[in-house]
Amino acid sequence: MRKTKVTVALCIAALTPLVFASPVQASEPAESKMQLVKTFTGSLSPKSVAASQSGLVSAHNMMYQHSVTIFDSRSLELITTVKDSVSLSSLGIPGFSGTYRGAPVEGAYSPDSQYLYFTNYAMYGKGLNKEGHDVCSPSSGFDNSFVSRINLENYEIDAVYPVGSVPKVVSVTPDNKYVLVSNWCSYTVSVISVEKQKVIKTMKIGRYPRGIAISSDSRYAYVAEMGGNSIHRIDLTDFTKSLIPIGSNPRTIQLSPDDKTLYATLNISGKVIAWNLEQNKVIKSVKTGLSARSLALNGDGTALFVVNFRSGTMTKLRAADLSIIQNIKVCKEPIGVTYDNETEQAWVACYEGSIKVFQN
Repeated sequence: MRKTKVTVALCIAALTPLVFASPVQASEPAESKMQLVKTFTGSLSPKSVAASQSGLVSAHNMMYQHSVTIFDSRSLELITTVKDSVSLSSLGIPGFSGTYRGAPVEGAYSPDSQYLYFTNYAMYGKGLNKEGHDVCSPSSGFDNSFVSRINLENYEIDAVYPVGSVPKVVSVTPDNKYVLVSNWCSYTVSVISVEKQKVIKTMKIGRYPRGIAISSDSRYAYVAEMGGNSIHRIDLTDFTKSLIPIGSNPRTIQLSPDDKTLYATLNISGKVIAWNLEQNKVIKSVKTGLSARSLALNGDGTALFVVNFRSGTMTKLRAADLSIIQNIKVCKEPIGVTYDNETEQAWVACYEGSIKVFQN
């Protein structure tokens, strides 16, 4: 989805006073109600937000701002804005000259918190003139794109990786062995070896691969085929695949901490579904709103947070039974959500140009 944006000077401001909940027991956040504590506005067009779980939250601002905005999750202050421009040749990619701009879609942190990887919807520069589109196939002939890596010591892009056309979601295995990328228009997943610093495997998925979740032991990767009705389970020891018939139009997926339950948003139906991976069957589903998009799970696996794009709402669910705890208006087009475990806060990306932070 592309829309015309008006670039404005960066103005990070709280629209509501900071109000933090009093200390609670570990089991309480699953039942507590969310309260808005801060709103960020300015040079933002966030397609997604991601928490490092070590003090950072990043927003990925597509081609509208050509930037990744990084915040301190503890102080709720802006740290820096990283421009997506790179010299591909100087980063070891032959055949390119000059500076290339990107379009940050989604991000993922390395488990050691040293790096932030982000996907670029497209790259812009000499020799690249067939920008991807949300409606596409491998036969569309759109340019392939790149994943960029930000070094979090100096907030500079220090590596890029050629992947497929219109890469969407990126995820890093907990053992820091692989970086996985879903390529929307190529209908594939790229597997990047962290040790070798290159793509070592490209796997066919099907129409519009998107969400990725990885088991805590780094053995299995789960990839949502948003143009179909399946989750592809990839065994990362030998790259064999099996299918989970989750339901039509799965977009974002999360794994429970014990790796026994897979949660997914079903975008068209506006539902969240829970799937028992041991018994290979549906546990329950619940409708949360119109166009259920991104999904986040808190650290102990007791609460889910889902943003409903066309409803303008965020829904908090009890993970154990998918009962609705709270459903609140957040903004016109909430598209991304992440949960910071340390501060017990949910961050919501509003596509029209803001980020909302809610105390849980």
